[in-house]
Amino acid sequence: MLKCIGVDPGLADTGIGFVTGFGFDIQSYSFGTIQTSKSLPLPERLDTIFSKLLRVLKDEKPDLMIVEDVFSLPRYPKSGIILGKVIGVVLLSGFQSNTPVMEIPVREAKKILTGNGNAKKLQLEMAVRSLLHHPEKIQPDHASDALALSLIGLYRYGQ
Repeated sequence: MLKCIGVDPGLADTGIGFVTGFGFDIQSYSFGTIQTSKSLPLPERLDTIFSKLLRVLKDEKPDLMIVEDVFSLPRYPKSGIILGKVIGVVLLSGFQSNTPVMEIPVREAKKILTGNGNAKKLQLEMAVRSLLHHPEKIQPDHASDALALSLIGLYRYGQ
């Protein structure tokens, strides 16, 4: 049985989703977020994400971590830089917990689960909900995106 954690990095909310199973046979799943306050300085927010994720990785001992790869919109270059810093602490937490890490671009994740690399967040959430047989909307969006990543990890590497 393979246990995958998906991580959707974000400074305010970093989504986390666990899926356990074999290939397309899902045994269990859970999800949540790591939240940081805008009132805190950036280094403290990064430390919060790093520390909490490291604790989760050490407690849960997943076999694989799938992280959404960094992207940046030309209109908002600063957002891409900050996201890169968040991904840096996420990758470091994987390394320090001896968890193998793979990065997947968001468009690839959308294409795999919805058939459309340009799918909207709601379409992706609905696909994740359907695959998990989850009865209600998965919120927040970051948690749903993290579950999408963990499902891809399970499908690709849980054979």
